[in-house]
Amino acid sequence: MSSMKTALPMSLLALAISVGGAAARELRPEAINTASIASIGAEKPAPADPDPAIVRLQVLLDRAGASPGVIDGLSGENVNKAVAGFEAMNDLPVDGRLDPEVVSRLEGNAPIVESYVVSADDAKGLVDKIPEDYGEKAKMQSLGYTSVAEKLSERFHMGIDLVNALNPASQFSPGDTVWVVTPGPPTEGKVKRIEANKKTGQVLAFAGDGSLLAVYPATIGSEDNPAPSGKHKVKGVARMPVYRYDPKRNFKQGKNDNVLTIPKGPNGPVGTVWIDLTEPTYGIHGTPEPKLIDKVGSHGCVRLTNWDAEELAGMVKPGVLVDFVNRSSATPK
Repeated sequence: MSSMKTALPMSLLALAISVGGAAARELRPEAINTASIASIGAEKPAPADPDPAIVRLQVLLDRAGASPGVIDGLSGENVNKAVAGFEAMNDLPVDGRLDPEVVSRLEGNAPIVESYVVSADDAKGLVDKIPEDYGEKAKMQSLGYTSVAEKLSERFHMGIDLVNALNPASQFSPGDTVWVVTPGPPTEGKVKRIEANKKTGQVLAFAGDGSLLAVYPATIGSEDNPAPSGKHKVKGVARMPVYRYDPKRNFKQGKNDNVLTIPKGPNGPVGTVWIDLTEPTYGIHGTPEPKLIDKVGSHGCVRLTNWDAEELAGMVKPGVLVDFVNRSSATPK
């Protein structure tokens, strides 16, 4: 896991803990819509349940272009980095503190949680399960979502546990009305330069005038499979890519010794989009496990949530500079 700069307040440095095997407590929409982000830090949220104020903060950051990754209501480093990113985007002192100036600039009157009617299309294209073994993956027709709840969680940038906490009795059948958070539309613009900071676990996207367009939490390589260093360029973008597994060029997965073609889908090894780099075999891509962004290593590439990778892909063209750096400071250069 990448380390965060030590200047951040201890109240914001709680480790994000996945709800995992325990069912989250029911969470009412009005608790999130009426929560105060100014109260964050006054008391710690329950370790296993989404905190309404944290949910609200994450949605507001997402709307502002400072991605917190998965909106799950849990405090952690990805929230800290999003706050710091928001400060940098708004020419505020970058310290990651949720001070009154940050709160006032983030807050708005639009509701955070709204109702959504499950459609028939939401129930299409699902698969029973996603095997871990690449050989088994290669036998499938597609690597789609395993449930309507999972599909909606990605569409609305939510953790699956938060989806279930807001809808504890729902079967997510077509026609059902469910509660979802409402993140903002994708950030638009033309990215001139991307900075991938291996130390802080962040991807920063800059416009031609040097302004910061968007900030994303990222998994950037690992100790066993480090990401490249130095300057590279975007070579192209592939959406819903198939994945070519080659144990001789990349890494060894399980007992798979042969080259495999793994079908496309949001639960594929590189998610829904691949931003190809001029450094052979390396790219910026999505993931089938968004909650693990910057919590477990990658095989050398830059891994984002599917929705963040898709947003970034929409703002880049071949030739965009990608600079891999290793600074402890979260302040963009």
